[in-house]
Amino acid sequence: MRTFLTVLALTALSVSAAFAADAKAGQPVYDKSCKSCHGADGTANAGVAKMMKVEMKDLKSPEVQSLSAADLKKVIAEGKGKMKPIASVSGADADNVVAYVKSLKK
Repeated sequence: MRTFLTVLALTALSVSAAFAADAKAGQPVYDKSCKSCHGADGTANAGVAKMMKVEMKDLKSPEVQSLSAADLKKVIAEGKGKMKPIASVSGADADNVVAYVKSLKK
């Protein structure tokens, strides 16, 4: 019973955190800090991917969309693979960018 209540409480906290983020506020931050590589609609910039010799995931894909908000925020903060951390996007801006990315869902 204690485990169930803990899971329920953590789920409620994560859901409330997701609703606190603002996708509309995240779009201009995304446009400034992410769009050059990830495209306006979340489709990777093929030229950047080729230059960096990486396969960039479409941000609308089920694979990316299935990541938790915390996982996406971690990628922003810490980078992933050849993607460097985006130091200019943190705190509420990172939450808002994550909400914007989640709004791109196919």
